[in-house]
Amino acid sequence: MEVYDRLGENMEIIEYNKLVRDKIPEIIEADGKTAITMSIEGLKLKQALVKKLSEEGEEYLEGLETEEIADLLEVLHGLMEAQGVSYEEVERIRLDKKEQRGGFSEGLILREVQS
Repeated sequence: MEVYDRLGENMEIIEYNKLVRDKIPEIIEADGKTAITMSIEGLKLKQALVKKLSEEGEEYLEGLETEEIADLLEVLHGLMEAQGVSYEEVERIRLDKKEQRGGFSEGLILREVQS
């Protein structure tokens, strides 16, 4: 998209339309650029967080870096906040499910069920 500022100079505009961390606009502004943002909440926020979770999962698979696991965890914390649930409550549920159904440490793939 070709856009010009008030002085008629060509400006580069990159559209993202995606959820970003809270301080990203400040970082962009510190770089001398302008960040145009909007806020979302409720279901739209939850949907954006789930999309972000998928993006972060893909980034993890690209490099298998621990930093990307931290990003996944940050998105999960955002989902908990959007859901209005505490980490402790989610952790209690996780441990209950792990006790009843197990975790994922054995890397089991269910290929089929025969009857």
